[in-house]
Amino acid sequence: MTEEINFIIDSARESMEGSIAHLEKEFLNIRAGKASPQMLGGVFVEYYGSQTPLSQVANINAPDARTLTVTPWEKPMLQPIEKAIMIANLGLNPMNNGDNIIINIPALTEERRRDLVKQAKVEAEDAKIGVRNARKDANTDIKKEEKNGTSEDICKKAEEDVQKLTDTYIKKIEEHLVIKEAEIMKV
Repeated sequence: MTEEINFIIDSARESMEGSIAHLEKEFLNIRAGKASPQMLGGVFVEYYGSQTPLSQVANINAPDARTLTVTPWEKPMLQPIEKAIMIANLGLNPMNNGDNIIINIPALTEERRRDLVKQAKVEAEDAKIGVRNARKDANTDIKKEEKNGTSEDICKKAEEDVQKLTDTYIKKIEEHLVIKEAEIMKV
């Protein structure tokens, strides 16, 4: 195969890897009953006039499966952190004890578990769309190469390779979803 075709296939693979990486990151934000510092990954705090990720102004720990503790590096940050956690609308109720913020993670109800599974399915579908878009872009580029004189056989083989890649990554997404679903539904 030509260098251009190999480059197109490698670009498609990188893009598909990116979709999987994004899916894994999104799955970390979907809580599965256990307390995890990543649950607060999307919380931003007003810090010296700018919105700063919570992890950059405090230590976040999960001492047990049902509790998160947030210990700010500066005492005056307790109130803004508590407020930011409430504003983030995560369904969590922070308690300020003067030294740190303690968050008790409620057990998931059956209905909430189903909602989280739906959310996971939406994220998986978004990842599949990303993979399919990478395939579409690669196939478009392969067609351009064919018009520029690359042999039809090479282009046909490249399209088959891209389709195999697509099938592989879609399967990986399905596997990730099955694992996440089981994790969410486990009581």
